Amino acid sequence: MIGCVTGPASAGCREDVPQAHLIGQGPFCIFGFCLYDAQLWAEHPPQAFDEPFALLLTYRKTIKAQRLVDAGMGEIERLSQPPLPPATLIGWRKEMARAFKDVGPGDELCGVFLPGRGARFYANGLLTTEVDDPSFALAFFRIWLDPDTRAARLRKNLLGVSQ
Repeated sequence: MIGCVTGPASAGCREDVPQAHLIGQGPFCIFGFCLYDAQLWAEHPPQAFDEPFALLLTYRKTIKAQRLVDAGMGEIERLSQPPLPPATLIGWRKEMARAFKDVGPGDELCGVFLPGRGARFYANGLLTTEVDDPSFALAFFRIWLDPDTRAARLRKNLLGVSQ
């Protein structure tokens, strides 16, 4: 399949990762409440963050953009060793605030990892921002793909690893 998604977010992702196919998918649930469904689209399963890929999140619940930013930054800080400088955290928080919009059931947020360049973000198929910072992109996508992610089952599903 050409393109990274088949829904509303397909236009931007298709341009960014033209040879992508579905690698894996799964829900993200906390205490029995499923917040979103995730899909990972790439030409190959991302092993070393050296090829482009797209992560598509389709939301089941209404969540404010500020909550998305706070949760994302919390995970970036948790996974970062050594701790990131305060100026970096402030800058990355601003980038995430540009990327995310309030979401409701059925809304899609798509992040595209561009190795050596950064990331692009789409909300319901519309480009919200491009972040030209490879360090930010790596830290952001590690939220889902790092071995120390809080969502270990989702990570395995996304990477197509057998349970």
